[in-house]
Amino acid sequence: MAPKRNVVKIAVQKSDAIPQLIQLDQAKPLATVLKEVCDAWNVPHSESYALKFADGHKRYITENNRTEIKNGSILCLSTAPDLEAQQLLGGLQSTNREVCYQALKNLVPLASDMTFAQEVISRDGLQKLSTIIENGDDLGEMLALGLRAFLELMEHGVVSWETLSIPFVRKVVSYVNMNLMDASVQPLALRLLESVTLSSPALGQLVKSEVPLDRLLVHLQVMNQQLQTKAMALLTALLQGASSAERQHMLDYLWQRNLRQFIYKNIIHSAAPMGDEMAHHLYVLQALTLGLLEPRMRTPLDPYSQEQREQLQALRHAAFEPEGESSGTGLSADRRRSLCVREFRKLGFSNSNPAQDLERVPPGLLALDNMLYFSRHAPSAYSRFVLENSSREDKHECPFAQSSIQLTVLLCELLHVGEPCSETAQDFSPMFFSQDHSFHELFCVAIQLLNKTWKEMRATQEDFDKVMQVVREQLARTLALKPTSLELFRTKVNALTYGEVLRLRQTERLHQEGTLAPPILELREKLKPELISLIRQQRLLRLCEGMLFRKISSRRRQDKLWFCCLSPNHEVLQYGDVEEGANPPALESLPEQLPVADIRALLVGKDCPHVREKGSGKQNKDLYELAFSISYDHGEEEAFLNFIAPSKRDFYLWTDGLNALLGSNMGSEQTRLDLEQLLTMETKLRLLELENVPIPEQPPPVPPPPTNFNFCYDFSITEP
Repeated sequence: MAPKRNVVKIAVQKSDAIPQLIQLDQAKPLATVLKEVCDAWNVPHSESYALKFADGHKRYITENNRTEIKNGSILCLSTAPDLEAQQLLGGLQSTNREVCYQALKNLVPLASDMTFAQEVISRDGLQKLSTIIENGDDLGEMLALGLRAFLELMEHGVVSWETLSIPFVRKVVSYVNMNLMDASVQPLALRLLESVTLSSPALGQLVKSEVPLDRLLVHLQVMNQQLQTKAMALLTALLQGASSAERQHMLDYLWQRNLRQFIYKNIIHSAAPMGDEMAHHLYVLQALTLGLLEPRMRTPLDPYSQEQREQLQALRHAAFEPEGESSGTGLSADRRRSLCVREFRKLGFSNSNPAQDLERVPPGLLALDNMLYFSRHAPSAYSRFVLENSSREDKHECPFAQSSIQLTVLLCELLHVGEPCSETAQDFSPMFFSQDHSFHELFCVAIQLLNKTWKEMRATQEDFDKVMQVVREQLARTLALKPTSLELFRTKVNALTYGEVLRLRQTERLHQEGTLAPPILELREKLKPELISLIRQQRLLRLCEGMLFRKISSRRRQDKLWFCCLSPNHEVLQYGDVEEGANPPALESLPEQLPVADIRALLVGKDCPHVREKGSGKQNKDLYELAFSISYDHGEEEAFLNFIAPSKRDFYLWTDGLNALLGSNMGSEQTRLDLEQLLTMETKLRLLELENVPIPEQPPPVPPPPTNFNFCYDFSITEP
């Protein structure tokens, strides 16, 4: 007789007692199950006890999560969460320091449990912890435990950060500003202030006014990676909460205090590997700094502005010696106007009035800023560019102004200027921190590259868009290599000539395209099933290897890691939380299990429950592209296991593997590319002996049968 679906076989442990092996009926009330367990051990007052998972996070079992109990689960009998909370909170109020310390030590691991956290919060546990933090009688381990417990409880989102009192926030600020503070306290205090700043604008202003930037710079210069990361997190949170003018002022001050040089030398080039959280905060700092260019990018040139007219004239005077002024002879107004128009044309403006070229937004005034920077900081290269092209008579001149305007637009697109910060991205450029005025310096390199590529292509005005496409490819390919300095970028991008770009394009095209001859297409179709099976095996092996994923909290912070992998027999997904920096855990040590047979469906993108209600703004686009969820049977209800992939490639590999596991088609872009690559390689191997032999579009015609078959040998005739 088959076992009932809602009955699971489990073990229940109790200290100083023989474990019980029971069959748990999930339809039976939990209080009844608990009483039966207590009665078997002759334990009175079953209402004073609760069941917990014996491994993993040892969470309390409630009616809401009891369906997570699977066959073979091990539970343990422990004190009920309300009594445990009451006992520990009583210990916090003890005048005995040792009792208070032990209560805090026991509270921290339990605070991550939602059931226990609700009991603590309902008994004013947060207020009691805030009293310990505000008193600050012990600035060492006890204070660190108090801060950690407070953070764990607040992370559940039951209580808003905006409810914190101003004296409490000021006290936490004092721990950040204090010298000779315990190394375990300040990272926690910084983490708390970061959460306050991101969640409450009013308290964020208080943190901004109370925490000097110089103090954060001191923390960043300490050779403690955790302290550096949390200091950088608070710094970026303060910058994000500031207005544009305040952000400009703050960044100017930080740059004057050599923050950029310190990040470049001591964080980017540190001997210790950089963590994902620090990489994200450097990305945010880069995005916010480049975002200061957005007002100039969105502002068209004002033809009535005296300052802007003088800047245009300065651009002209830097390229051409003013006629008449050097010899001391004056020019008439008409002659001067005609001369200006001619020289602006030589500069590459398409209109007689250059202001009309710069009315386009983007790039607006940012293009003028780039041209002026190039003329002032690389005057010889600027003069050579303009004079070299203005003296050509063969229609191969490269227009400097038009090129600068279009190139500024291109750089803004490649560097995402004006776009909102992603909440998970880590794609910062080390080169950005190697140079002051990095955007303008990058323009100086790019405009000279454009002139070089223009000459290599022997381009004319009609080829302008083609040249810009090549330059975009040159810049994008080089930026993707993440060069660590501007000089290295210059070397690499100049080595990527037009001929090299054509070669790379051809190589990629040969990898992606095959011959369209019907016999080859037929061969590819015959090879597909075998190669798809090979890709399926690789995807399942990738799932068996497992991967670390980051948990995204309600404020999209990525503090915790968890590991998930597929069992070797492809029947169970096993997962559990791991510590930052720890090696991937062994399969048998993972506490949670999800049978593949219980999986209903795979959801991706906006269909996932953990991103469905987060809005549709640009800042959520990266989450949509990396999110996927597994829908599975959770008793009588549907439950979800939610993932945020570290990268797009990992997203494709895992969704393909899960589809293969469920018997569905692997329809990702990565599968298409892998299949195409394997088909191309296998086809070339099969046709290796036919090299240089033309393959006809149509098979040769079958000749008509012969008029007679007398040429056939008759085997029935016996030879003498």
